[in-house]
Amino acid sequence: MSLLKKLFGDGKKEKTPTPQEGIQRLREVEEMLMKKSDFLEKKIDAEIATAKKNGTRNKRVAIQALKRKKRYDKQLQQIDGTLSTIEFQREALENASTNTEVLKVMGVAARALKGAHNNLDVDQVHDLMDDVAEQQEVANEISEAISNPVGFGQDMDEDDLLAELEELEQEDLDRQLLDVGGTEDLPSVPTAEPTEPRPAPKARAKEEDDDMRELEMWAS
Repeated sequence: MSLLKKLFGDGKKEKTPTPQEGIQRLREVEEMLMKKSDFLEKKIDAEIATAKKNGTRNKRVAIQALKRKKRYDKQLQQIDGTLSTIEFQREALENASTNTEVLKVMGVAARALKGAHNNLDVDQVHDLMDDVAEQQEVANEISEAISNPVGFGQDMDEDDLLAELEELEQEDLDRQLLDVGGTEDLPSVPTAEPTEPRPAPKARAKEEDDDMRELEMWAS
């Protein structure tokens, strides 16, 4: 089977190739054209060398070499254009293949999401959330009821308590005033410690004379 039949078929109806198959075929053509391009470049270099070699000795040979070079240049330009087209088409196929894979994955994810929501109903979800909110309000009311003290001082009047407090303060003030008035006429209590009275000068002289006589008696 020739390369053209392999790439484009032999006229028979074939199944549509996948993007991967199309990319592979385009790469094969690219490889073939690249090899031909390298061959033409070598031919062009050879013809240029022939033209230079025979430029002064044999102009006819040199001109023929330049003609062939021109044909090779034209073929090389055509190959370059074809390679650009093939490269563009290959990139488009690669992008299409990527998009196809992405779409497949998204389709699988969509089906999985649909299956996950299969047993859920939006109205049921709303009803459930309403029940949750209602029970939350009930829980808050219960907490407030529990935290509110019952029977611990609720029956006491605050005004009565303030009046009783003022009476206690007045009694304490009257007691302080009575304590101050009852101690005005009392003599002050000395705070210093009492000291022993010192002996009179004559008595002190007599004691000194007695001490001297006693000392003299011991000395004799």
